[in-house]
Amino acid sequence: MDTASLLRDFAFSKYESSCYLALVANHPSNGSQLSKLSGISRSRIYDVLRSLKRKKLVFEIEKGLYVPLQFEEMKKRLRSQFESNLAVLEEQLSAHLNESDYEYLLTLKGRGHVLSKAVDMIESANQELYVRVFPETWKYLEKGLERAADRGVGIRLVSMGKMPLVYDIQVIHPDPEGIEEKIGGESFDIVTDRSEALVGIFERGKEDLSPIIWTRNRWFVIANRDSLRHDFYHYFLDKIYEDKESLTDRDKMIYEFIKRDD
Repeated sequence: MDTASLLRDFAFSKYESSCYLALVANHPSNGSQLSKLSGISRSRIYDVLRSLKRKKLVFEIEKGLYVPLQFEEMKKRLRSQFESNLAVLEEQLSAHLNESDYEYLLTLKGRGHVLSKAVDMIESANQELYVRVFPETWKYLEKGLERAADRGVGIRLVSMGKMPLVYDIQVIHPDPEGIEEKIGGESFDIVTDRSEALVGIFERGKEDLSPIIWTRNRWFVIANRDSLRHDFYHYFLDKIYEDKESLTDRDKMIYEFIKRDD
C-alpha cells in the first residue's frame, strides 16, 4: 500500500494526502509550487490548503508560504485520536452487546493467518498452554512461548519431531513421520487456559487452504485438551512397551503431573 493510501486511512482526502506529501518533500512552498508538485489544479489547491490548515496539519509561515506539521507531531496526534475514537466505540458497542451462551466454531485458512492467531493466543495466556506442533512451527512460536513462560504460564508441549527439551513438561511424540503420513499433513494444536482452542491439520500441499478451527466452545476445548494430555501417555506407553526402556526421573515427574492435571 502506498503512502497516500495509508494517509487516506487516517481521514485524509485524496487531494489532502497528495498535497501533504508534496509539502513534506518540498517545504516551504507556495500554492503554485504545490499545484505542480502534487498534480492538483491551481483552482483546487488553495481549498485543499485551507482544509489542511483547519486540521492543523499545514501552517502558513508567511503570506502564501506553507510548511507541514512535523511527522512526529502528526503521529502523536493520530495515535491519540485513534485511541480516543476506539474508547468511544468500545463504550458504545458494549451498551449494545447481546449476552449469549452460543459458542461458535470459526474456520481459519492460510498458514500465516493461523500462526498469527496462535501468537495472539499465546500472548494472552495467563495460566497454561497445551501445544502440539512440528519443530518448524515451534520455531515460529518459540519467542512467544518463551515470553509466556517468563510470566508464569505453564507450557505443556508435545513435539511432533526431534527438538531440544526446552520446557519442564515436554515430550517428543513417537513416530511423528508415520503420523504425518497417516493423516496426510501436519497437525497443529494449541489450547489456552482451558478456554480457547486452535486445532487442525495443514494438509500436505494445501497448507493455505486447510481449515483450522478456532473456538471457545467449552466441550470442544476440553476434548482437545484431553487429546493433548493423552499424547503424553502415548509417549510413556511407547517408551515402556515398544522401546523396552524404563522411565527416567524426568519422565516420572511429567507422568505424575499429567495424571493430576485433569
